[in-house]
Amino acid sequence: MSPSHEGEPVRTAAPAERPPAGPADAGAAHQRAERRAARITGGARELEERLADLLRGGLAAAGPAGRERWEETAARMVDAQAPGLASRVRELGALPASGAGWPVRMLEECGLLHLLDTAWLNRDRLPAPLRAAVRTRVGLPSAPDGPSVRDRWQVLAQYDTPDGKLVTRRIWLHGVETGRTAVLLSYGAAGRAPELSLPVDTVLEAEVSPHPGAGGRAELGRVFGAPEPARTPPPGVTPAEALDAFGRALGEDPWLERHPVVLGAAIPVPSAGGWQLADEEGRTALPVAGDPRSRPGLWRLAALSGGFPVTVFGELGPRGFAPLAAWSAGRGDHDPGESVALA
Repeated sequence: MSPSHEGEPVRTAAPAERPPAGPADAGAAHQRAERRAARITGGARELEERLADLLRGGLAAAGPAGRERWEETAARMVDAQAPGLASRVRELGALPASGAGWPVRMLEECGLLHLLDTAWLNRDRLPAPLRAAVRTRVGLPSAPDGPSVRDRWQVLAQYDTPDGKLVTRRIWLHGVETGRTAVLLSYGAAGRAPELSLPVDTVLEAEVSPHPGAGGRAELGRVFGAPEPARTPPPGVTPAEALDAFGRALGEDPWLERHPVVLGAAIPVPSAGGWQLADEEGRTALPVAGDPRSRPGLWRLAALSGGFPVTVFGELGPRGFAPLAAWSAGRGDHDPGESVALA
């Protein structure tokens, strides 16, 4: 980040200006979009036939030996220019090797995949927000929609997810003034870190342009000044309120896998099935996703809490809550509390 005067935006070199697109350019772009949509439609219909064959033959036929056929189907979705469908098909093919209970998980994923196929084939009949979600889920790129939002954004968490030859970085932001939550996505080739990086638990004044849909994706625009240390944790909700918010988000995007949640006063509690984050009264709780042995951040969270309530930020999904950062409340003037990254 280059230095700037206080209150002035940090600027990068401006790209060379291009002449506005003319009618011919717009017409050609429309034709390309129509051709791609037709290819995705063909891919969705082919995938529906594959799912019907699977259910007629029984899930036992989709055991580990059937993974090669799923890879072939995923390649067909790539040919249809539907990378989102291809990714879900690959995940479907990997489920038989995911351990006990895989038939149940496969049936769930087949249902979601069938829902996505039929939603694409009937997209003209869907409300605009759901239609935007369907376009994103099949793999069509989206652009920011609406005016940018200027706010003081607190950086809640940052983590990388490798996926074959690509590394995806997610940076979660919370708007101090607006209360909005946004996620910035950045990509890097395998072995290389994505370019965008922001210091966690800092606040920066910036403009953010949101994308359509319930996922909260946004693009970082102009940044005003340098990041400053965050003085307080973000405001939180109870586990019950978090579940209500997740349910509403699923109404806009049934394929949503991660919904940002800040639990305001949660206590990590071990249970027979792993860990839970319970409210202070112990009446409601969210199960922590994954095996505790594969999540060393859980032990940092337990150490930070020490049995007392803490503020926890994470992603809530169908498999539970994945904690990414936590803040202790502090217990006196000489103990203002601390923050811990858990990802």
